[in-house]
Amino acid sequence: MTRSQLVRPESGAGTGPSRRATIAILDFGSQYTQLIARRVRESRVYCEIFPHDVTLEELRAKGVIGVILSGGPASVYEPDAPDINPSILAGGIPVLGICYGMQLMAHVLGGDVVAEGKREYGPATVDIAQHSGIFEGLGASERAWVSHGDTVRTPPPGFTTIARTSTVPVAAMSDGSTRFAVQFHPEVAHTPRGAEIIRNFLYRVCGATGDWTPAAFVEEAIAEIRQTVGDRPAICALSGGVDSAVAAALVSRAIGDRLLCVFVDTGLLRANEATEVMATFGPRLRLAHFNASERFMRELAGVDDPERKRAIIGEQFIRCFETVARMQGFASDGPAKPFLVQGTIYPDIIESRSRESKTSARIKTHHNVGGLPEVMALEVVEPLRRLFKDEVRRVGAELGIPEDILWRHPFPGPGLAVRVLGPVDQEKLDTLRRADAIFIEELRAADLYRTVAQAFAVLTPVRSVGVQGDFRTYGALVALRAVTTEDFMTADWARLPYDLLERVSARIVNEVPGVNRVVYDISSKPPATIEWE
Repeated sequence: MTRSQLVRPESGAGTGPSRRATIAILDFGSQYTQLIARRVRESRVYCEIFPHDVTLEELRAKGVIGVILSGGPASVYEPDAPDINPSILAGGIPVLGICYGMQLMAHVLGGDVVAEGKREYGPATVDIAQHSGIFEGLGASERAWVSHGDTVRTPPPGFTTIARTSTVPVAAMSDGSTRFAVQFHPEVAHTPRGAEIIRNFLYRVCGATGDWTPAAFVEEAIAEIRQTVGDRPAICALSGGVDSAVAAALVSRAIGDRLLCVFVDTGLLRANEATEVMATFGPRLRLAHFNASERFMRELAGVDDPERKRAIIGEQFIRCFETVARMQGFASDGPAKPFLVQGTIYPDIIESRSRESKTSARIKTHHNVGGLPEVMALEVVEPLRRLFKDEVRRVGAELGIPEDILWRHPFPGPGLAVRVLGPVDQEKLDTLRRADAIFIEELRAADLYRTVAQAFAVLTPVRSVGVQGDFRTYGALVALRAVTTEDFMTADWARLPYDLLERVSARIVNEVPGVNRVVYDISSKPPATIEWE
């Protein structure tokens, strides 16, 4: 019997689709928590991020076969340091502690942690003393990335030291069976063989089977959607982006013609967006066009705070879908509400600080997560809420969605409202549309559109002096943004050719009235976000 069978939900339990064996990542506030999740998913093993105070019963109910404790900025001796339910560490479920997770494991189980002990920051050489378990197949010494102040001086009873560095005598520890911990970060690229360490934990210790594949997700998601939706109708918020397109295709396969896709024209769209979306998806899906541009512009008048913009847009989207539901005869105040399908993905939830991440700060509210009104005549279903962007694309390919849709650059739900910095009006939107269209047109002409993950223009409130046609101008400043990324949780600025940037800049200042200066954003995420608002 594998260890995964020890905690897998009993077969036949419940009436719904079977629960997938899950790795739980407990979040202690590390900047790398989402990266741990990426590494687990890349190993074809499903995982979810949980708050650090989750209970053992909650984990068992989720089908958890292993637990990874993230790092974090706290010291175990601080009064408000994030803690863990001790029963999770009792040995019934395999556990891997990373950095703070190791210190916490040692502290709770009776080891000795030295506060403000031997600090390590940056690269280090880890000397491995035991080549079984998580270190199976590794060399005698491996490079690793370390970032910690506190250290474990003495492992807990029953644990032994299995690795050390030149400055830290306990760089890794284990009970020789199901519990392991490392003081370094195997999830980062600066630990060259870190992915192997994580895979060893998943497969050798937890008994994972590597069944997290696009085909498996599609099968399970369809079964879950059918159980959740039942015989009720559903409306899908279709924006034309990859997330909503994949969500629509998935739900359409599950419930057929009971799904009505609705494209809401907010007036905040890119050039020719409405025409292109209707032409692209109209032949594929049951699709309705709802023009609400006047409503959105009216509600956004004079609003300059980006969080307020997102809240207004989130509420207005819902009111539009409720209106369509009433027009279709779907609306109900009882238990048989129609469903609203949204293309919410995992980074949306993480950045909006969902209830599942108590130690992570909210970066910004996504209009389809934290921006929804409390009272709605629709029940939300989000079939992609546990997927990263690259996983969404793989699922879309499995569903047969064309590549030109799958690789379309993301566009924020609030649209150009969060790319016009400050209050939005029609003149600013028109200016931004023209500038953005030129940027994307030149990227495509240079065959560079697919080499960047997202590219767009931003209209700033900054005005500067210029000279055009021998006359002084005092015009607007447009910023260009292009990034490369795999998961949109972190991103780097794209190194676009200078001649391309020169062409884009020249065209914008010559073809877009009122703009006399163009700059290029070379900020990574973090510290910046991809969008400016």
